[in-house]
Amino acid sequence: MIRKLIAVAAVSGSLALGVVGVAGVAGAATPSAATAAPTAAQCAKAEKLAVRIQAGEAKAAAWVPKAEAREAKATAAGHTKVAARIAKRITRVEKLETRGTTLLGKISAKCGTATSAS
Repeated sequence: MIRKLIAVAAVSGSLALGVVGVAGVAGAATPSAATAAPTAAQCAKAEKLAVRIQAGEAKAAAWVPKAEAREAKATAAGHTKVAARIAKRITRVEKLETRGTTLLGKISAKCGTATSAS
């Protein structure tokens, strides 16, 4: 389970950096790239990225309730350190979900795709 969580975090992090990298490259090419519409190739990449983000968010959405249950169980048993570590992981995953949702919104706004920001 931890391996999947790490994979979700890595994918979300690389996806965030990938979109920033595309924006940085486009910004270096032309001075008015910030106002220019993205190309079809950029939108195709963004669509693939959106699919990966949604898959990661789906995994995270399934993982968070289970982790919250483990946290509650650890707290009830008096294992406060374990519960604190689980809570820290939950916070990190929720932060990644928020970042993914933000990226989906930006992709949808720029490319006008059918992908909805969940």
